[in-house]
Amino acid sequence: MKTVLAPAAGDDLRAAWRWIRRDSRLAATALRASVTEAADRIAAHRDIGMSRPDLTSEPVRFLFLSRFPYVLVYDPEPTPPVILRILHASRDIEGVLQRR
Repeated sequence: MKTVLAPAAGDDLRAAWRWIRRDSRLAATALRASVTEAADRIAAHRDIGMSRPDLTSEPVRFLFLSRFPYVLVYDPEPTPPVILRILHASRDIEGVLQRR
């Protein structure tokens, strides 16, 4: 099974890739690979991420990338799971999720 990338998550990934690519195309490619690896882990283990009731009451989970300061916000319930957002850890994640 795979995961699905919601349109907003695809936009997030493209924006992060473009931003990082300004300094290093290699690092931007590594970010994309890291997101792919995380998506594969989510597909294999839906509950791998943390729930964060302090950030949202929605039944989403959060998985931080190990090599980059980004978090994948995903819905583990549908088949396949849906990655909703890919956000830099310094962003106001609660605010972003409230605007959804």
